[in-house]
Amino acid sequence: MTPASEGTEPAKRGSWLELAVEADPEAVEAVSEILGRVATGGTTVEPVFDLVDEGLGARIDPTRPAVVRGYVPADDADGAAAQVAEALGHLQAFGLRQIGELRTRIVEEADWADAWKAHFPVMRIGRRLVIRPTWHHHTPAPDDVVLALDPGMAFGTGLHPTTRLCLAALEPLADDGRLDGARVLDVGCGSGILAIATLKLGASEALGVDTDPIAVEATVDNARRNGLDRRLVARQGSLPTGERPFDVVLANLVAGVLIPLAPLLRDELQPDGTLLASGILADREAEVTDAFAAEGLVVGSRTSEGDWVALEIRRP
Repeated sequence: MTPASEGTEPAKRGSWLELAVEADPEAVEAVSEILGRVATGGTTVEPVFDLVDEGLGARIDPTRPAVVRGYVPADDADGAAAQVAEALGHLQAFGLRQIGELRTRIVEEADWADAWKAHFPVMRIGRRLVIRPTWHHHTPAPDDVVLALDPGMAFGTGLHPTTRLCLAALEPLADDGRLDGARVLDVGCGSGILAIATLKLGASEALGVDTDPIAVEATVDNARRNGLDRRLVARQGSLPTGERPFDVVLANLVAGVLIPLAPLLRDELQPDGTLLASGILADREAEVTDAFAAEGLVVGSRTSEGDWVALEIRRP
């Protein structure tokens, strides 16, 4: 695989190289990881969506390929493009569904700063939750629960299936009162989107932990944008938190992280508490389920989207 140029010009000072790959949903995570190795300016995943409600909302089409983009300082352009092209070639050998040709173009600093924002529309999740990027306007319906989010280049806005599954699973918890006054822990908080959603659905306070200091900063900023900075605390770190057990624990991670964390996640959950675990590929669901069962946790409902699964787990 060799990179295809889209009218690339010689790099100028303050320029960035945009790397873009069209990928089937099955291959998005792997392609994102490859671009993330070199993309010091961040990566984005842009799924195909159809506009609905007269253009005021959007609906993801999970059957069509997404575009994964990464941004590299133009000074590092040649080496980065070659490294990505080689890695994508190796990835194709695994027989994943469609992975397109690597496309590159030079983007000026002034354009790059805002260009990626066009790919994040206002998004409705479930019946009531609405994700509104801060640069968009949205007139809410009477029952809408609106989350104002500025994800930055590195964090999701509810577009990835794993995030959408977690958000959708929060509504039933709110409906049956399990979020009313709840204390919530968000493990791997990222942009803070899940913790913010729980607070807007009735939780009293939330703690977000993440090993990435940029994620912690994003969570703090987004909490402030939503008027929740006094109820949502974020800090760098992982488990154990050293806090008393929580009513609800959110873990939108991956199977390879959830399995070894199972005993620590159990300890963070109070009896009769609820754990939402997401980021699980269907072919690893049994491993994750067995790991939680070994800790005395009971897997209840499951939801899925494409190859991704989310589990609602209770501590008896």
